[in-house]
Formats: sequence, C-alpha cells, structure tokens
Amino acid sequence: MAENSVLISVKDRFESAVDQTAMVALAERVLAAESVDGSELGIVVTDDEQIRDLNRKYADEDKATDVLSFSLREGEEFVSPDDVTRLGEVIISYPTAERQAKEAGHSATEEVSHLLVHGILHLLGYDHAEPDDERKMRAREDELLGTSHH
Repeated sequence: MAENSVLISVKDRFESAVDQTAMVALAERVLAAESVDGSELGIVVTDDEQIRDLNRKYADEDKATDVLSFSLREGEEFVSPDDVTRLGEVIISYPTAERQAKEAGHSATEEVSHLLVHGILHLLGYDHAEPDDERKMRAREDELLGTSHH
C-alpha cells in the first residue's frame, strides 16, 4: 500500500490556533478508512476574505463559506506521471469555523475537524444534494470523527 501524502498550509495568523499535526493525522485516517492510498491531498486553512474570493470565482457565490473542496479528479481521468492520485484541496476558513463552533457550542478544533472530514469526503465522491446521500455522508463523518449527532 502506497502512503498518502497530506500537505497542509495555514495562514500565519491562525498558526497558533490550528493543530496541524492533528489535522494531517485526521486526514490520513480518513483516507485510510476510505481505502485510499498513494494519493496526495492539500489542506489550506485561511481567512474569510480568501475563501470568499475562491467561492466567488469557482462557485459563483459572493460570500465567505466554511469549507470548499477543489477536486483534481473531476472531469476526465488523467494519469499522473508519478502514479500519485492528486485528490485536490480542502480549504477551510478558520474565522467561519470559529463562528460556527460558537453557535454550535463546541470548540473551533472540533469544527475544523468536522469541516476537514466533510471536505475530504467530498473529494472522494460523497455528496449531500439528496437527503439520502446527506444522511449517508453525515453518518460517515460521525463515524470517522467518533461523534454522534442526535
């Protein structure tokens, strides 16, 4: 089994708030649990401005959001020269995660972990457009995070 490589980049001002080692470990656990190997995943933790920019550019929504997943696998399958499957990037807005955590009454770390798992599952083809798919995706997130929503 080839190892997965998880690259993380955190905007300077959130570096002290974000446990990068834990995030990478969580991402690796999700990939392993989903039987993904030999792939590369990027995680970016940024601010509302940057995510709003990306959201406007790529999703046509002019607002900050909590997490965006950019798949490198959508569309035609391409064979990478080094046999690495580049899954894409999960981009998380820390300030939005913080606000949502407050509203939900849990820690920003828990919120970021949830967004990360959610984003990775998107890259792996999970979707929540239909209620049934949403239930499945949520159940898988809870399983991977070891939490339960009632």
